[in-house]
Amino acid sequence: MKRPLGVAVISFYYIFGALVLLYTAIFNNGAIEDIGMAARLGLENVPEQPVRIALAIFSLIMVIGYGSLKVWGFWLMLAYSVVFGGVSLLLALEHSQQPYIGNFIWSLIVLVYTLYVRNHFFERKTEGFTQ
Repeated sequence: MKRPLGVAVISFYYIFGALVLLYTAIFNNGAIEDIGMAARLGLENVPEQPVRIALAIFSLIMVIGYGSLKVWGFWLMLAYSVVFGGVSLLLALEHSQQPYIGNFIWSLIVLVYTLYVRNHFFERKTEGFTQ
């Protein structure tokens, strides 16, 4: 079975996001938004740059598994969507700014779609074997 179009679109979106995170970690020179990634994750005492780099690397690893329809990619994407969707919802309720609402909605879409196509991740791979 081939990869669903939605999985490819979500994967490319997360690759783009990870590259933007890396770019902002390396070239931003301290001009980070009001609430940085470290603060969003409850890591206020950790410098912003290492958090962004670690999150970008984690996202790239996650999207490799997700885009390859690996079971571990499925579970990482679910966990990632729940965590960042929850954080975005809490921030939207606190700050009433659109980016947080949009992030929550995106996380919800990814979560629901990933659950919808879950069979693609769990189907038995039998390529190269005859039965």
